Amino acid sequence: MKRLSLVLALVLACILLLSACGNGTCPMERRNSQKMEKQETSSAYHKITAEEAKEMMDKGDVTIVDVRTEEEYAEKHIPGAILVPNESIGNDPPKELPDKEAVLLLHCRTGVRSKEASDKLVALGYKNVYDFGGIADWPYETESEKA
Repeated sequence: MKRLSLVLALVLACILLLSACGNGTCPMERRNSQKMEKQETSSAYHKITAEEAKEMMDKGDVTIVDVRTEEEYAEKHIPGAILVPNESIGNDPPKELPDKEAVLLLHCRTGVRSKEASDKLVALGYKNVYDFGGIADWPYETESEKA
C-alpha cells in the first residue's frame, strides 16, 4: 500500500511538472513569443483615416507620398505630396525617401496600391509608414498640374 501511494505521488508530481509549461510553451517561451509579436506589430505599417492623416499633415514634419502613376498625379494630388509610384518600389529604398525614420503618409487612388507600397517600404526597413487609403476619399484640398 505504501508502495502504491509512493508511485501515485511520483506520477502526480511528474504530471504537475509537465503541466507547468501549460499549452506546450513554458513561461520563458511565452515571454519570447510575446516579444516577437510586439516586434512584428511595431514593424508593420499603420492604417489611418484621411482625417488622421490631415491632422498629422497640419502638425507638420511628415512626408506625403503619392504612389499612383505620373498621369494620375498630374491630374490631381495633395499639395506637397511627392510622387513615388508603387511600381517603382523594388528591392532598394526609393531615392526620393532617403530617411527610413521619417514619417511617411502614403496614399493612392483607392487604397490598394498604398497598402502594397506600405508593405514594401516596411520590408525595406522604413519605421514610420502610415497608409491613409485613396485620394478618392480625400475631402481636403488637392491641386492639379493640368492646364
